[in-house]
Amino acid sequence: MSAVNTVTAIAGWSFTVLVLLVVGFQVALVAGAPWGHLTQGGAHAGTLPPAGRAVAAASALILVAIGAVVLVSAGIALPHLQAAVRPWIWAAVAFSGLSVVANVATPALAERALWLPVAILLLIASLVVALRSP
Repeated sequence: MSAVNTVTAIAGWSFTVLVLLVVGFQVALVAGAPWGHLTQGGAHAGTLPPAGRAVAAASALILVAIGAVVLVSAGIALPHLQAAVRPWIWAAVAFSGLSVVANVATPALAERALWLPVAILLLIASLVVALRSP
C-alpha cells in the first residue's frame, strides 16, 4: 500500500469511527437519552422533545450517508464506486466544516467542549480524504 493510500485509509477509518460515535449519540437521543444539554444548542435539558428527536434522527441519517461517502472515497469500501461518489466527498467536507462553525457558535458550553474537537477531527479527516483520494 502506498503512503498516499495509507494516509487516506487512516483518515477514512478515523472519520468512520468518529462519525459512528456521533451517529450512536444521535440514535440514543432519538431513543430518549437525557442528553439534550449536549446538542441542538443545549436548548432542552434532559430528553429532547419530538421535534428535537426528529432532528437527531435526520442528523443520524445524514451522517451515515456522509460516512459512506468517505469510506468509498478513501477506497475502503466499494472501491468500484469511488469515481461515482467523488463529487460528494466535498459535500462531506462542507458538512464537517459547517459542523465546526455550529459547534463554535453554540451557546451550550458542554456541547462545545464535547463536540467541537470531534467536529474538527471530522473536518480534517474528510479533507485529507478529499485531497488525497483519486
